[in-house]
This record gives sequence, structure tokens and C-alpha cells, in this order.
Amino acid sequence: MIQRLGAAAVGLAILLPAVIYGGTPAVDIIVPLAGAVCVAEYAAMAFPADRIAKGLFVGAGCAAVHAVTLYLGFSWWGPATMFVAMAALVFVTLRPGDTLEAAANDVGRLVLGVSWISMLTALCTLRRLDHGLAWCFLVLAVSWLGDTGGYFAGKYLGSHPLYPKVSPKKTWEGAFGGVILSTVGTWVVGRLGLPELSLVHVLVAGPALCVAGIVGDLSESLLKRSFGVKDSGWIMPGHGGLLDRIDSVLFVGPLVWALAVGLTGGGP
Repeated sequence: MIQRLGAAAVGLAILLPAVIYGGTPAVDIIVPLAGAVCVAEYAAMAFPADRIAKGLFVGAGCAAVHAVTLYLGFSWWGPATMFVAMAALVFVTLRPGDTLEAAANDVGRLVLGVSWISMLTALCTLRRLDHGLAWCFLVLAVSWLGDTGGYFAGKYLGSHPLYPKVSPKKTWEGAFGGVILSTVGTWVVGRLGLPELSLVHVLVAGPALCVAGIVGDLSESLLKRSFGVKDSGWIMPGHGGLLDRIDSVLFVGPLVWALAVGLTGGGP
């Protein structure tokens, strides 16, 4: 517990000043670096026997989607992911490995890795909007407060398993605690920096975004069980890997981007 809180405190002490005072350039540096760590973790889980070559493919795919999204406009994201799927098919065709039976599995894992990790790009698109810093803080507040509320409510009040097959420790009580704390965090961020968020928006978006974060967390847990690993990595003591820490962010970020664009009419 102490190790978990200490690692989180160190991470926040590094991340928050950079995001606040570094502006868009800082986010444009932090997100690709985080993406590179996530790619390495994903490749180690999904391709333990061929992590370097396939990890490089996933990394290149994420970089391509990231660049296309930021510099050609978000509307190009769909075509970019289609080209990634095509490239994955070509890549596996040229490198079929030892068994042809594994080819379809490899294609799916390659495309999944690119599509999943490239969702981090939403943070860069958010930082470019009006009140972009506050929108980024909304993503972090919902994700991390939902996780914190879920942890403590589940630890002290939890008795009804949420999805025991995938995540035995998660409970309905924990999920409810996470929703409450995330909604409070949404209200605070809205009051401090997002005048677009009315009370109605807070009461709808706070719970909805928290539920998305919970689904993101469960999705990563499902993948880890499918890959036969306990943690995605070791880089964050008490948390496991970076993917273990930002699995909620990956789901919440794009939805906050959609909310921001819907309310402000902005966009890259």
C-alpha cells in the first residue's frame, strides 16, 4: 500500500508540473515516451517469442496513427487504422513464423496493439483545444479518482464481486465508490477550468466516463489473463507496468475528446 502510494506520488510530482508549465510541447513529448513504454510492455505480453520485430511494428503503427491524427486532422484516424490493418496482414504474410495456424492470431494482436495504445493520442488533441489543460486534467481526474475511489470503497465496503472471472478483487461497491469520486472530480475540474460543463453535464459525464474507465481496466485485466501474465510490466512499483496504470486513461481520453468537441465545436 505504502509502495503503491509512493510510486503514484512520485509520478504525479514529475507529470503535473510538466503538463502545467510545459504546455503542448511537453504533452507532445510525454505521450510518445509513454506510448513507447506501453508498446514494449504490450509486445512482451502479446509476442513473448518475437517481441522485438513485432514490437517495432506496433510502435511504428502507433507513431503513424499519432502523426496522422495530430498533423492531418482527427478525421484521418479511421483511414490510418485501416492502413495499419493492411500493413499487419502484409507483415505477417512476409514473416509467417513457424506455424501458419498462428498467422490470424498475430494479425489480430498487431492491430489490437496499435489501435489500443494509439488512443493515448487523445491527450495531445485535447491539449490543443481551448482550455486544453483542464480537459487533460479531466481525463486524469476521472481515471485516477475512479481508481482510488474504487480501491478504497472495494477494500473497506466491497462484498459483491463485479466480474470475478476477469478481476476477482473488483466489487460493485468499489465501482460505485469510483463513480462518486470521479463525479466529484469532474465537478471540481469543471468549476476550476471548464465553464462549458454545466451541472447536468457533470452528473451525466462523470459517471459515464468513470464506467468507461472501469471497462478499460477490466479490458486490460482480460488481456493479461489471456496472455497469461499478472502485470503488464514492472516500471511502477506497486502498480506493475505503465499499461496497468493508464488502462483507464486509454478509454477515458477519446471520450473526453468527443465531449470537448461536442460542447465547444473545436477540434484539430
